[in-house]
Amino acid sequence: MNGQKRLKKIKKLIYLISPEKIENKNFFKDLELVLKTKKVSHFQLRLKKNKFKKIILIGKKIKNICKKNKVKFIVNDDPLAAKIIGADGCHIGQSDGSIKNARKILKNKILGVTCHNSKKLIRKAINEGADYIAIGAFYSSKTKKIRFKATIKLLLEVKKFTKVPIVAIGGINSKNYKKLLLNKANFLAISSYIWKNKKLNPVEAISNLK
Repeated sequence: MNGQKRLKKIKKLIYLISPEKIENKNFFKDLELVLKTKKVSHFQLRLKKNKFKKIILIGKKIKNICKKNKVKFIVNDDPLAAKIIGADGCHIGQSDGSIKNARKILKNKILGVTCHNSKKLIRKAINEGADYIAIGAFYSSKTKKIRFKATIKLLLEVKKFTKVPIVAIGGINSKNYKKLLLNKANFLAISSYIWKNKKLNPVEAISNLK
């Protein structure tokens, strides 16, 4: 079964992304509690500023937590790191190398691609075999500066020409997530709302996404 077919069988809708830094040992306990809510389909390890060895070390620990809770584990940016860790797949951006090269390393594992708000990039990723495409940002985000703004109109247009699963990204929280689901986003990428929420702990935050 290829990555895309596996994704279509998943009913949980939250594509959870890690905080930018994982320094507190309590993070692993929080992650396990969040995954136990059974709302998360994927967990992406996104550590832009960490060295390769540390990513591998943290990744192997998270892989076990994800496996225990039946959550797909995705590594951001680096197909080789994903392979070494034994992750379920990798997510690549537009500057992380080609889909072709990533596929050589990952074989039939899940491969997701950031496409921003570009139908040209979306079609290219689909034609080159991406298992899912990430579109955004739909809302302002605390995780990173917004360079590309996506719209509901774009989401609906893309759904008309592809069945490849779409991950909506950018500033998604308990106040705006339903609009994306109603307009046929397959998964919702969420990070800051869970990990940087000043009012709710991670379990309380994800429990608000009903």
